[in-house]
Amino acid sequence: MVEITITPDRLFLEVKGSHKLWALKSTLDVPLQHVKAVHADPDPAMGWFQGLKIAGTELPHIFRAGMFWHEGDKVFWDVRHPQKTIVIELEDETCAKLIVEVHDPEQEVQKIRQAIADYHRALAQAGNELDQFINAPGMKTDNTSLERLKQKS
Repeated sequence: MVEITITPDRLFLEVKGSHKLWALKSTLDVPLQHVKAVHADPDPAMGWFQGLKIAGTELPHIFRAGMFWHEGDKVFWDVRHPQKTIVIELEDETCAKLIVEVHDPEQEVQKIRQAIADYHRALAQAGNELDQFINAPGMKTDNTSLERLKQKS
């Protein structure tokens, strides 16, 4: 099982208990901008021949923890009770997905979706503020300065 903590721009997953040993990992840290989607999945593919173990532990249909090749992608798993599983789809990360067990799947899915929405809202607001600053009367900037400011936002 993992415990999820969210900051304004990051998603932290802490692997709990003995699962740290089985998964060969204790924490995962992902920027919110790299989270594409999240959903509950009470029936994850944990059977025979449904993924190739890279590093970790697997008892088909019972337990899966660690790094696996699954459907052509590298995926981190930590699932013992499938009915409590969520899937976090990523981009620009070493893993394509995080498939993990949480205490309350629906609550965690909603919490992550809200954090993503808040992150994008804050990013848009920062962009608007930057545009207002750049276009302020009397503001003199050359094209190089404008490009640097836009890259930082």
